[in-house]
Amino acid sequence: MAESHDSAETTDGMVHTGGMSIRPLDGVRVLELGNYIAAPTAGRMLGDFGAEVIKVERPGTGDELRNWRLYGGDTSMLYRTINRNKKSITVNLGTESGRAVVLDLIRHCDVLLENFRPGILEKWGLGPEALNEVNPDLVITRISGYGQTGPLSGRPGFAAIAEAVGGLRELVGDPDRAPVRTGVSIGDSIAGIYAAFGTVTALLQRARRTANDERIPLQERVIDVALNEAILSVMESLIPDYLAYGVQRERVGGRMEGIAPSNAYQCADAASIIIGGNGDAIFQRYMAVIDRPDLASDPELQDNAGRWRHRERLDAAIGEWTIRHSRAEALQYLEAAGIPCGPIYSAADIVADEQYRARNMIQPFMVDVGASQPKSVGFPGIVPVIGEQSLPIRSVGPDLGEHTREVLSQLLGMSKAEVDALQGGAGVGSRGSTEEQR
Repeated sequence: MAESHDSAETTDGMVHTGGMSIRPLDGVRVLELGNYIAAPTAGRMLGDFGAEVIKVERPGTGDELRNWRLYGGDTSMLYRTINRNKKSITVNLGTESGRAVVLDLIRHCDVLLENFRPGILEKWGLGPEALNEVNPDLVITRISGYGQTGPLSGRPGFAAIAEAVGGLRELVGDPDRAPVRTGVSIGDSIAGIYAAFGTVTALLQRARRTANDERIPLQERVIDVALNEAILSVMESLIPDYLAYGVQRERVGGRMEGIAPSNAYQCADAASIIIGGNGDAIFQRYMAVIDRPDLASDPELQDNAGRWRHRERLDAAIGEWTIRHSRAEALQYLEAAGIPCGPIYSAADIVADEQYRARNMIQPFMVDVGASQPKSVGFPGIVPVIGEQSLPIRSVGPDLGEHTREVLSQLLGMSKAEVDALQGGAGVGSRGSTEEQR
């Protein structure tokens, strides 16, 4: 179990403001049939802003994310983070009784979120047409590797593959080595953000049409998010540059193609900083800080295109300056001159940072970490901020099946005996289907 602190600054400096109750999506109910990160991220975002999110998990094992990066206890901090502000119920979708429960719940929901491989829900009799029969106003948000249509739609897909197929992996890393991956599942997270946005736009359209006594056709209520397309959509001008000019972008390490000087530089205390001095006016101030008037006046370096051609020379000069100063000293000089810069933070740096603390971006909860007593653990706050600080997280990811009886009794009117009978019949409370999610 996990419980929040009251509004206060704790002994480790983290602040939780529990008094705010801004919930733009209050009254929206979401049924989440999602494992891993993508659909649960969409559910988390909807829950963050007030939606009631009911997460359906496999009996016995639950979402596999519960065991990812599990360092102690029986539920990972990754699961607790991605599945905050949700309720957990266990339902076996591989049984007739389990599917009947889902259909009954759908009658009471505004949104269905899912990230099964295309065709799985249809195989279980839970496809859009079946869902539409029981709730003709339901928004159905689907996330998959390649989308619900097209020649690759039936393939399983994870974010690692999508990041490669979408063009991102080719650009990450150094040019003389194989492409590398970012340290988080960014493909899943981006897809989840798009899914949440698509869901809210559909809800907005539904509200407007309903006000005019119109009903939205099913095809306009199905939000189809493909992991590879979510990545492609954030690749900026990768495709137009290729088609217009034949440019094939390549990996450039810590730089950004066509922008200079902008890179990571090591300091005297072995820490590194990021400096972005690529604006024309900024570049002049930047060179003054590092005492290189010769570079500031060089005709070849007066615009970004020229600076990119001479990026190696510029980075060498900047690196010679940063290595003579500690991280704190270098940042002090640069900030005084208005040069965009910043430290490269570890988790410890983030927890100690006053800016994050001021905006309530690390919020403490007492959680089970596998020790004899629960521990106060900080979790990332809610983005975007409304009202000067992050809204308070209402709860971190729940224990498996924590809300099964509550949901089935309150929404479906089931008695304790009926829930017990359903559990005994393997509809809830026993090991469920292990179908591939994507």
